Amino acid sequence: MYHYDEYDRALVFERVAQFRDQVERFQAGALSEEEFLPLRLQNGLYMQKHAYMLRVAIPYGTIGARQMRTLAQIARDYDRGYGHFTTRQNIQFNWIELEQVPEILQRLAEVDMHAIQTSGNCVRNITTEAFAGVAADELIDPRPLAEILRQWSTINPEFLFLPRKFKIAICSAREDRAAIMMHDIGLYLYRDAGGQMCLRVMVGGGLGRTPILAQLIREGLPWQHLLSYVEAILRVYNRHGRRDNKYKARIKILVKALGIEAFAREVEQEWQHIKDGPAQLTEDEFRRVAEGFEPPAYLAPPDDELEYGTHLAMDSAFARWASRNVHPHKVPGYASAVLSTKPGPAAPPGDLTAEQMAALADWSEQFGFGEIRIAHEQNLILPDVRKRDLHALWRLACEQGLGTPNIGLLTDIIACPGGDFCALANAKSIPIAQAIQKRFEDLDFLHDLGELSLNISGCINACGHHHIGNIGILGVDKNGSEWYQVTLGGAQGKHSALGKVIGPSFSADEIPRVIEQIVATYCAYREQDEPFVQTVQRVGLEPFKERVYARTPEVAACEM
Repeated sequence: MYHYDEYDRALVFERVAQFRDQVERFQAGALSEEEFLPLRLQNGLYMQKHAYMLRVAIPYGTIGARQMRTLAQIARDYDRGYGHFTTRQNIQFNWIELEQVPEILQRLAEVDMHAIQTSGNCVRNITTEAFAGVAADELIDPRPLAEILRQWSTINPEFLFLPRKFKIAICSAREDRAAIMMHDIGLYLYRDAGGQMCLRVMVGGGLGRTPILAQLIREGLPWQHLLSYVEAILRVYNRHGRRDNKYKARIKILVKALGIEAFAREVEQEWQHIKDGPAQLTEDEFRRVAEGFEPPAYLAPPDDELEYGTHLAMDSAFARWASRNVHPHKVPGYASAVLSTKPGPAAPPGDLTAEQMAALADWSEQFGFGEIRIAHEQNLILPDVRKRDLHALWRLACEQGLGTPNIGLLTDIIACPGGDFCALANAKSIPIAQAIQKRFEDLDFLHDLGELSLNISGCINACGHHHIGNIGILGVDKNGSEWYQVTLGGAQGKHSALGKVIGPSFSADEIPRVIEQIVATYCAYREQDEPFVQTVQRVGLEPFKERVYARTPEVAACEM
């Protein structure tokens, strides 16, 4: 993994000192709340319902064992013993005292971490897929370009005060596990017919109040022009994006208003002025960064790899976990292990205790090369585990509540913190997720049902990405009460789709039954091994609406 150099560290430590001074001036009354607001936001500090929330950056979802131990210490010393991992590969601490923030940032800086630009109207954390560099279906490792984007966008003065927040994702695998079509800029890295690295550039994606899929703006962009082309897009957005209405300030609204052709012409004109300037990447610069992502010293496939097969044959619980939580690796004899943060009602999706974080750091060294990944789905991944060690890892994970074999299944729920914490939320997310997980505790049924994603957002900002869940749940306010709107047919990846609302919203108490009826309808109508989204596309929403709103019992085909 990439390690900060002297310039990175100087920047981060100077920002800590700067923010320490800003906090002191605010507490002394020298800065007003209005003046302090943009300063704290660009250091990842929000004011939530009960306390300040600090969002810490985990660039492209990669973190080392030492850094994870530091997060565990922060959870113990400054929070209530846990942290929440987000859909953008960051971690949030929900119970922070303002006067302690400079000390927390100092601790983070000492292990090459920070909270810079995890909020505010700027370029946010650069994300990629959690299996980057190790996935068996990967074309090119996208992490060097993600790191180059991180360095370029961090405290770039031209783009610190954009019309609205700005999110960039990059991937380079046959499956898009970075959800690039949901981002302001989505980048797909591949090789052209001549073997040269090129980028497919998508623009104008985003969820929230107006969900829109990104559109293609450039095909075959040589990698050397990555920064200049992204800069051209940002310049056009900075120039024309609306600042009078925050609900219409995202780049997706600008692209929709202008049309993709007109927007592309503006970008092309801007790009022509800067494409061959100082932002053009060189081979030397790429190699400088790429050296930080050189593969570790993998061992040759051991003679005793049969041990893994024996465990699969002899331990059915382990075999079930391996079927869902083990991901193919590009190096023979290795695999990536996904550790679920969704054990059911016992813990909110995405939450990890300090004890679990410390254990994860230990496992990353015991079973790998000291590296951990954060998944878009809020789970944790050890990317380089020898297959013969998977059984031992699984047993330890089960002891820590991280061994649930439900990756990609209905109870692998993506959920924001919702109304329990967030000041913007209309409704709670966590109790809804836990009620659904309790209703669907039968693992045999879940595995028979197959892959099915369910996403929950507590408000229209869509931090839980409900629009792209096969089943989406959105918390809404109705005359001061919490209600939940349901969408069906959403999907992420190369075949991304936005879910459609099925009808009037439901009370919290109704939601588990509603999900049960939706699943029952799917079971009744699906053809053999047909995914949920394809069933919805084939039969439409009507069969689901009829069963949900008629309040009829489950169909026999899906008896649990």
